[in-house]
Amino acid sequence: MNFMFLHQNFPGQFLHLAPALARAGHRVVALTSRVERNRTWRGVDIVAYRHAAPEGQVLHPWLKTLNAATHRGETVFRACRALEARGFMPDVIVAHGGWGEAMFLRHVWPEARIGLFCEYFYRASGADIGFDPEFEGQGELGRAARVEMRNLAIRLQLESADAGISPTRWQADSHPADLRDKISVVFDGIDTDAIAPDPAAALEIAGAGRLTREDEVITFVNRNLEPYRGFHIFMRALPDLLRARPAARILVVGENGTSYGTPPEDGRSWKDTMLDEVRGRIPDADFARVHFTGRIDRAQFTRLLQVSRVHLYMTYPFVLSWSLMEAMSAGCAIAASDTAPVREVIDHDRTGLLFDFFDPGALVARVVELCEDRALRARLGTAARERVVRDYDLRDVCLPAQFDWIARLARG
Repeated sequence: MNFMFLHQNFPGQFLHLAPALARAGHRVVALTSRVERNRTWRGVDIVAYRHAAPEGQVLHPWLKTLNAATHRGETVFRACRALEARGFMPDVIVAHGGWGEAMFLRHVWPEARIGLFCEYFYRASGADIGFDPEFEGQGELGRAARVEMRNLAIRLQLESADAGISPTRWQADSHPADLRDKISVVFDGIDTDAIAPDPAAALEIAGAGRLTREDEVITFVNRNLEPYRGFHIFMRALPDLLRARPAARILVVGENGTSYGTPPEDGRSWKDTMLDEVRGRIPDADFARVHFTGRIDRAQFTRLLQVSRVHLYMTYPFVLSWSLMEAMSAGCAIAASDTAPVREVIDHDRTGLLFDFFDPGALVARVVELCEDRALRARLGTAARERVVRDYDLRDVCLPAQFDWIARLARG
């Protein structure tokens, strides 16, 4: 069969599925704007498309997301017409619904079966929007209308798709009730063989030297250090955490951009903003035990999890991070925010410890509890890994489920 994947940052969530289909003997094409030129990757023919965001258009503010999605959808429409002219006819198309890439596919290949990766559907209340009052505009006029328009491109794509797939039940249930039956819940998958506990693991960190399981290493990971993933709460807890754990090394992984939400109003990074807020409460000797690593490679990240004594994970009610699942796979003792969809994978006092997202004191108390109780760490870390191996393992659970979803999508 002929498969086509659409993802502006391919492979993204299709990291495992697309090459697995190629290994199974299918022709697999991926359309993306991430690369400059066409190439082959793990058996997948990657076709580059160029997209420039529109400039200078005067729009109603509520239309910005829909307008951006429409422009990207048009770019992909033209790229697909070019593929069609060269004779490519996909049997199945799988697209991420977040950026509008699948909006006009039916006008090119009306008979193709279309599956949509349904990562998230925004809500005016009860999820990320309105969750954190510190960063909410007071009395915003028409919030629900704005969110409805923001979701419109996702809704249009899911309406025209034959099926959807979502990594967690909570993320699937964020979508409208009339479309929810289209969506199957299948997680992306964790390579639990590659990401596993290793008592002999060691990690070299500039300024910290060589760290092992014998060191008290506390880890906090974001793609970008920002409020959506609790960075501001973590930083406010940092002075007390350093005081409570005088031997701890705290490793903070993440870049200084913004993946979700908005940057500070003054245009600086959230890292600089929060350092300005808390640095005066941290003695120099304590601050020397805090290491901002920036972005690290895959091998380093695995070792970081393997040497971590306590791993911290925080998020608004929003999409679940791979980093949490990988920390569980590595057998970390985890302290996490008591938010959705974290509660789908972290059962309090079974696979980790939960705390109130907005309570820095509770964060510190959970970390201290884990640092001081070796038996508790071992029990929670073992259970966390067992949960991931049982329900989220790539080869034995998730990839077979994704193949089953693809087969059902192809059959109609």
